Amino acid sequence: MRIKSLNLSVLFLCFFFKINAQAPVPTSEEIKYSADKNYEDYAYVDAIKGYEELIYKGTTDEKILRRLGNSYYFIGELRDALKWYDQLFKVNKVQEPEYLYRYAQCFKSVGNYHRADEVLAKFNEKATSEKRADLIRNDKNYLEDIKFNSGRFDIADAGMNSSYSDYGSAVYDNKLVFTSARDTGGVAKNNFKWTNKSFSKLYMVELMPDGNVSEPKKFRSKENGKYNESTPIFTKDGRTMYFTRNNFTDGKRGANDKQVTLLKLYSSELIDGKWKNIKELPFNSDQYSTAHPTLSVDEKTLYFASDMPGTLGQSDLYKVSINGDGTYGTPINLGPSINTEGRETFPFISEENELYFASDGRPGLGGLDIFVSKIQEDETFDEVQNVGEPVNSKQDDFAFVINSKKRNGFFSSNRVTGNGLDDVYRFTETKRLICEQELSGTVTDSETNEILSNVTLIFFDETRQNAQQVATDEKGNYTFSKVKCGKKYFIKTSKTDYEIKEIPLSIKKENGKTILPISLEKKAIPLVAKTIMIKTVSVKSVKMKPIAVGTDLAKILNIPMNFFDLGKATIRKTSEPQLQKIVDVLKQYPTLTLDIRSHTDSRQSDSSNMILSEKRAQSTKNWLISKGIDGARLSAKGFGETQLVNKCADGVKCTEQQHQQNRRSEFIITNL
Repeated sequence: MRIKSLNLSVLFLCFFFKINAQAPVPTSEEIKYSADKNYEDYAYVDAIKGYEELIYKGTTDEKILRRLGNSYYFIGELRDALKWYDQLFKVNKVQEPEYLYRYAQCFKSVGNYHRADEVLAKFNEKATSEKRADLIRNDKNYLEDIKFNSGRFDIADAGMNSSYSDYGSAVYDNKLVFTSARDTGGVAKNNFKWTNKSFSKLYMVELMPDGNVSEPKKFRSKENGKYNESTPIFTKDGRTMYFTRNNFTDGKRGANDKQVTLLKLYSSELIDGKWKNIKELPFNSDQYSTAHPTLSVDEKTLYFASDMPGTLGQSDLYKVSINGDGTYGTPINLGPSINTEGRETFPFISEENELYFASDGRPGLGGLDIFVSKIQEDETFDEVQNVGEPVNSKQDDFAFVINSKKRNGFFSSNRVTGNGLDDVYRFTETKRLICEQELSGTVTDSETNEILSNVTLIFFDETRQNAQQVATDEKGNYTFSKVKCGKKYFIKTSKTDYEIKEIPLSIKKENGKTILPISLEKKAIPLVAKTIMIKTVSVKSVKMKPIAVGTDLAKILNIPMNFFDLGKATIRKTSEPQLQKIVDVLKQYPTLTLDIRSHTDSRQSDSSNMILSEKRAQSTKNWLISKGIDGARLSAKGFGETQLVNKCADGVKCTEQQHQQNRRSEFIITNL
């Protein structure tokens, strides 16, 4: 991807007229000064010419090599960038982590994934706190994951590409509207200084039933402005368009404090068949870029890319509300579940509420890859997945749009097999990116093989989130549907008179079914109850009380049952003196072991309560460990609302005091 690449500070770069004039032969110092000036003004093609001339003169140094590699990297010429990054690391192997990351991306662009992984390993050592490093560490088999997701698309040239840059399409009124830097002729030719190519404008073609397209023509025939214009999105009624353009309003060019013209988002209305009333969106700024808009399914939210203050990386994805009165809310960063320290750009929201976007900050095949994540009902994001080959390649792939019903659409790429600098490709999705299994089994008594009905089973993911709860039927069977493939999970069982059991499992990465039989052991009944005497202190007296295995130590010590605020899993400071009594007994009797059990009331959902009780039990255990108790003496379990002590189940009206009885912690002695 050439003129769409997002560099360290901006998305698309500025407006420029190239002027040729005769001048004396410059000195090396003059060449370097000019190249540095072009680099700092984002005129990368001109900067490349100067830096390469210096190198051929034998006056290279690390700074020149860095900037030469960066210049090629920022215009999407990763193969050429690799040449100069190679030279940089030969001169000095010790470079900032960002150069290691770019170096690895360049190796991917030529298919050398082994060398890329070696460089990324060094990047991980240096960038220990980076999101990108975490993603690489946690997804060491990323090429296998991408391979699994690949082969799901038939792709072809969209039919209207030129030898210039064509990219960033949208479907509108049975037309494909796209961005192109093709030269349309004329005496004066205006050039975009990043690439020295013609300014990009919006063009359109008619979409034919057989997949062919008509001859391209300008989307707006009288549009001849001296600025870049790109990446439109249209409302469903076809009356409003949002698009990207250089900072030009009412014929006036805007610039930041370095006199660079960045990108802004604009809207336009269709009035009497003409696109009029162009307005700059109010959250734009001369000091940062906003670009590449897309709309939510209900058209109440606009998503876009920006490098505004608060951006996590080189560019991030944001969203902003579109209010009913035509005003806009405050832009919100989509956060680290989507954004990285790299470049996230070109968002698109499908009718199935999937966020497609391009990123070079996640493990991929090289350059920008296209990823997808489902937007959940609570507006959080599901797992981010690489869409795989052949949509993704070793080069930049971006600007993915899809018709959710027909499962076809368009994307852009600068792969080496294309017609020009960037090209638009059409695709048909032949297989959905969904891998789910049905997990089922039968629960039995481990000794008698008796079928156990009404066993409660809680299903957690490996982060102890997203819990599901079911109960076995009269035949002892249970089923969890739509379990995601390739993940690790836990199943936790609960039944009166049986020991709680927690089972770890991994689901294969293939569609189908997994059968998991479960056997439960009955709780042991001790033949002889060993007892010891402990001292309890009250306001009125000091007493010695017997305790035995199965005793709730909290009740013996007359400790309040609840140490947490409603809905919280952090122990209150005011509760610590009471818990210290537990610590004192454990230190007095070093062989005594405890099972910490946390219970909730019935308010909130079953799964939420189970998660909360798990967190509270673990929080209590961790607190005791922090006070010097050996963790091997402690177990911790959450029971949620499965063991209420009164009638206050779901839907039953109860007082706060009655609910409080169910919100309790127990400290059951398991060994003396």
